[in-house]
Amino acid sequence: QVKFVESGGDLVQPGGSLTLSCTAFGFRFSAYDVSWYRQAPGKGRESVATINHSADSTNYADAVKGRFTISRDNAKNTAYLHMNNLNSEDTAMYYCLAHGISKWGQGTQVTVSS
Repeated sequence: QVKFVESGGDLVQPGGSLTLSCTAFGFRFSAYDVSWYRQAPGKGRESVATINHSADSTNYADAVKGRFTISRDNAKNTAYLHMNNLNSEDTAMYYCLAHGISKWGQGTQVTVSS
């Protein structure tokens, strides 16, 4: 069964850091590019970072460039999102998605607040 399990979300103060994890099950994870998405209350889902299947190419949304880093460990079927210098606009539910796999996980909540 194909599924994603995201974890690592938390309440953090502005300027803080978090690392999110996304573990995939049920397909050959290493063959697929992966993206992290987020959805803030009342807004649409947006892509924030993408990593290709072999981890030698990444892309970032302008809003997170220089603050977020996407990585992956294909041996563990897991992708990561390292987030630094968080601000209130980063508050959202975060999801991962493998390109070509039409399945969302339950997401993990990140709240940035003092």
